[in-house]
Amino acid sequence: MSRFSRLLLLAAACVLSALPIAARSLQRGGAAPAPAANAGGTTARAVSAATAFLATLSDAERAKAAFPFDSPQKTNWSNLPTGIYQRNSLRLGDLAPAKRNAAMAVVAAVLSANGYRKVNDIMNGDEVLRTGGGGQGGGRGGGRGGGRGGPAFGLDEYYIAILGTPSPAAPWMVQFGGHHLAINVTIVGASNVMTPSLPAAQPASYTLNGQSIRPLGAENDKGFALINALNAGQQAKAILPSRVADLVLGAGQDGKTIQPEGILASELTPAQQTMLFDLAHEWVGILNDEGANAKMAELKGNLSRTYFAWSGPTTNGSVAYFRIQGPTVVIEYAPQGNVDHIHTIYRDPTNDYGAGL
Repeated sequence: MSRFSRLLLLAAACVLSALPIAARSLQRGGAAPAPAANAGGTTARAVSAATAFLATLSDAERAKAAFPFDSPQKTNWSNLPTGIYQRNSLRLGDLAPAKRNAAMAVVAAVLSANGYRKVNDIMNGDEVLRTGGGGQGGGRGGGRGGGRGGPAFGLDEYYIAILGTPSPAAPWMVQFGGHHLAINVTIVGASNVMTPSLPAAQPASYTLNGQSIRPLGAENDKGFALINALNAGQQAKAILPSRVADLVLGAGQDGKTIQPEGILASELTPAQQTMLFDLAHEWVGILNDEGANAKMAELKGNLSRTYFAWSGPTTNGSVAYFRIQGPTVVIEYAPQGNVDHIHTIYRDPTNDYGAGL
């Protein structure tokens, strides 16, 4: 074994021993833990975790997990399940437990504690969908675990890819997702972005270990709280004259734009502006704290060019669409005909896939 190979394996062992809770994150019915805190900055943690993960893989597995930074794999993501959409990266269900834990350690390294919890909640919801129990609408239509002859749901059906060589300076990317989840984190030196990404949920509410879980509950509740905090004149500007029933810039819509609509954030009161940015943080804050803090400062700097738009009823529990849009952000929330099936999208038209970095 070469000295370089021995170093990679040593790094893998160190990271895995430091992240025992990641091993529990994918047990069926297990709680979603937060990632362990490490010193050295987000980029250093991410490089260490990704290098360790790749070192655990066989040549055949690494061929499915590692891609050039500019590979077409970069845009190979969707909200659709396996069996309907073809993903070409490495499937968690094909990995031994230690390798699977190492994969989740990479995800934990690039996200915040709350973001990692949200990702696990979405994944566990898909397991509920597979087994047909636990949610208000979980399992409607039946789920399949194997992917043969139809769509496949569940914890096994999530995929990971590393694009580019994990580096403290050169561009590289972590891509993770499956049904109702697409996380794309691009890292360039100390900077990192998580656009485009698609966190979604079905069922939107389920019970796990006696606890009620709503993966996107805060997004829903804060959206309705904001529209109801507006006075009649403000609502007249925010509520769109036509119904929007689905994401406008969802999967497969890279490079497209939306004409800004709704009410300008500068026309909101300071308290309403705080509510708007708190709502946006539900998406922005999935990313690690360093990246999220930089993004929130950017959004607040564009206050006079940021819009809030609404379509549908304003009573919480209703099916309603909303959008936050500014020069460097597009966030959409779109129930799919009922409140138990939610799609959302988070984009930056100037920096999707780290283009602005």
